[in-house]
Amino acid sequence: MKVLNFPLTRITICFIIGVLTAYYWKPGLFFINAAVTTLLITFSGFYFLSKKRTEFIFLFSINTYLTSFFIGCLTLLFHTESLQKTNYINCKKAFEKPHNITLCLREKLKGNDYNQRYIGVIKKIEDQNYSGKIIINIQKDSLSNSLIIGNIIRLKTILQRNPSPKNPNQFDYSKYLKDKQIYAQVYITKSEISINKTINKNIWYYSAKLHSRIVNNLNRNHFNPNEMNVALALILGQRQEISSEIVHDYQFSGAMHVLSVSGLHVGFIMFFIAFILKPIANTPKGSIVKLITVLTSLAVFAIISGLSPSVLRSVVMFSFLAIGNQLRRNGNTYHTLLVSILLILLFEPYFLFDIGFQLSYLALFFILWLQPILKCIWTPKNKILINIRNVLTVSFAAQIGTFPLCLYYFHQFPGLFFATNIIIIPILSLIMFVGIIVMILAAFNIVPLFLHQILEKSIYFLNKVIHFVASFDSFVIRDISFNFYYLFTFYLMIISAIIWWKKPSYNKFIILLISIITVQISLIYTKKESESQHEMVIYNIKKNTLISERIGHTISFYTNDTLSVKSSNVLNSYTVGSFGNLKSVSKIKNTLFFNDKRIFVIDSSGVYGNKIQPDILLITQSPKINLERVLQNLHPKIIITDASNSNSIQKKWRTTCLRKGIPFHSTAKNGFYKLL
Repeated sequence: MKVLNFPLTRITICFIIGVLTAYYWKPGLFFINAAVTTLLITFSGFYFLSKKRTEFIFLFSINTYLTSFFIGCLTLLFHTESLQKTNYINCKKAFEKPHNITLCLREKLKGNDYNQRYIGVIKKIEDQNYSGKIIINIQKDSLSNSLIIGNIIRLKTILQRNPSPKNPNQFDYSKYLKDKQIYAQVYITKSEISINKTINKNIWYYSAKLHSRIVNNLNRNHFNPNEMNVALALILGQRQEISSEIVHDYQFSGAMHVLSVSGLHVGFIMFFIAFILKPIANTPKGSIVKLITVLTSLAVFAIISGLSPSVLRSVVMFSFLAIGNQLRRNGNTYHTLLVSILLILLFEPYFLFDIGFQLSYLALFFILWLQPILKCIWTPKNKILINIRNVLTVSFAAQIGTFPLCLYYFHQFPGLFFATNIIIIPILSLIMFVGIIVMILAAFNIVPLFLHQILEKSIYFLNKVIHFVASFDSFVIRDISFNFYYLFTFYLMIISAIIWWKKPSYNKFIILLISIITVQISLIYTKKESESQHEMVIYNIKKNTLISERIGHTISFYTNDTLSVKSSNVLNSYTVGSFGNLKSVSKIKNTLFFNDKRIFVIDSSGVYGNKIQPDILLITQSPKINLERVLQNLHPKIIITDASNSNSIQKKWRTTCLRKGIPFHSTAKNGFYKLL
């Protein structure tokens, strides 16, 4: 790959490796600072020496890559807010009892059935200055919402750490928030909030105010709510109010990328601006006017859309592309891509762990690299067929590039993504073209009726098409087990295949064969690893009891409610994540055996025998028992309680076990319990 010959490519790769090293290794800040300082000094020395003697060029290169690596480490540590002394995570007392907390609302999130949700920035805890982002959950009630972005509010509450997953193979929401530098949440009612009259009028305040003005003006023009929410997602990246049914349709039709503002949307905006500026001559002054207009428009769009990560990375990418075009360097698209990655990660290194960031750049890279090759397979003469060919090749290149990563994160694949993209691209072009005009005019409350109707009807038709495609449920391949070994080896095989296909040679063919063998090795290793597993898991499910026993690929579930468990995501997540097959779901018995260990279950009946003598005692369904008497009669080695028990009674049982010196495990507090 010629792109690897670019020095910037190697520097960017070293920087990314440095970010990954700091993320997983967590080196000391003093060591990294010392390394960066030393390397910068030697960098200057090797630079001047390499100008005089060629043998120092190699040492200068090595020094450059090491400097990039350690700067990557330093960048991540510098942006890790938990390492800062002023971050609220270091205020331990705020997690132990209620304190007066002053914070500023930064962003409105998608709410749930119970709470309105915001991201806030902490200013003070009691009278001490602190910093850091936090999620605010405000209980829904009949009162109107008077909060706006920029409000400084005061409340008395206790900080709650983000909960870790309580069942195996579930999405780790705690880690997801940690990567966004959010370490805690608060749960309050509106009556507990004291709103300061002063408003923090920063860029987020003006962005939210402009967005609110657009929404209010569209509502005033009687824009259908469903279509308006899709329009806001398509054009402004605001998905907070979009219904779960519509999201489901877009996800299963393979068009979910349409609802997330990305390079596709920003590309439409650049095309629209270029169309408006077409009358301006391509003179030096005219080109500068065009460039400034494009960069300003993209910046305004980023602000209107709320400065979300997906919008920021797309705007940065296309801003560099516009600058490259202005400098007449169209051939260095890879340089533009690399510079945008490096610049984004310098300011936000945690974007590297954002799924959207990974998918966006992988899709864009494979479009630039693979699409020109795919175009050569079919060369039609008809313009309509050429457009269809272009849509197909772009879509196929992006899907090949993101396919392993999508399987790794989502474990499903929409089989009709080809048909979806061919159908929706023309409709989406019209929606974006008209939608941009409507959003601009809505900011000034001068939306013409005919434009409003064109946009509304176009989105209505788009939703119907998406719903129709999503209705072919059998084309969505679900529950695909996929681990990191598969991810690495599949990408190795795909990249090797493209390199060989682009310019075949014997050595490249050997590398391709080796990559295919590594895929087979990963499949065999995973199969052997899963076949050797023998484990039992006690899950954390509210108002229910669930136990699984896994012997190799075969998984048996035991529960007191077979109907509700069969539709539970917990069962599916464990089966997919463990590469297992569901054998049966049956009623739980009072006595279970695992690896010479006896497990006895006391349920709501509270019945037990004195001669059982179990190794593990599992208590479920809040039985009315005297635990001290139970412990005296049964002598278990450990007590386990699941989420079917009430919290109050579990606290009493915990106290009893502590007094008796018997280990106590509550799945509601400590998560699932695994026996190996």
